[in-house]
Amino acid sequence: MNYEDMLNIGFENMPESVHERERFEIPKVKGRLEGNKTIVTNLNQISETLRRPVEHMFKYLLKELATPGVYNRGRAIFGTKISSQKINDKIKKYAEEFVICKKCGKPDTKLIKENDIVYLKCHACAEKYPVKTRL
Repeated sequence: MNYEDMLNIGFENMPESVHERERFEIPKVKGRLEGNKTIVTNLNQISETLRRPVEHMFKYLLKELATPGVYNRGRAIFGTKISSQKINDKIKKYAEEFVICKKCGKPDTKLIKENDIVYLKCHACAEKYPVKTRL
């Protein structure tokens, strides 16, 4: 049996691959409106999924949504009424900017700071590039 035949047999016996993005699913925002405030109760869960500090993500959301807010006892309280779809869109944008590798598209990254510059370092493909942010 030659190499080509063995390679074909190996490919035939491999399990069907699941696209890497399918394993990385960002939870949807859970919360409620109370008067003029929006309260999000699962920001901790979302930040754990993204493997980023909840404070970093919350600061980003405040800036992107242009609203005041506080993070207290696991709840994010925004000072205005905001739809859950808008918050989900901003969290997705956060993931694209601070979590997903632009080269390989995998979420296996880490933010590192060197000489006052924040870099996104991918553990899957070893790519490293600066993140454009002032957070």
